[in-house]
Amino acid sequence: MAPDAQEILDAALKLNDQEKAAIAASLIESLDPDYDEGCDEAWAAEIAKRMRDLDSGQVKTVPWSDARKMILQPGDDAETD
Repeated sequence: MAPDAQEILDAALKLNDQEKAAIAASLIESLDPDYDEGCDEAWAAEIAKRMRDLDSGQVKTVPWSDARKMILQPGDDAETD
């Protein structure tokens, strides 16, 4: 890492979490020049839908230990109850 970049990083790491998050978001956005303006609204709608599905009991959560096992077991597409 260039010395200037290291200085910037060192200064950024001293900020509070909210300020760090804002800088991180800005940097990430700068990497994608073709940012989809409707993306944030679409994700917000998807998150709201998933929350409604959880709240209504239509879908159920899976403990991380079970999800990890499913991820690490290749070729087994069977759902578990």
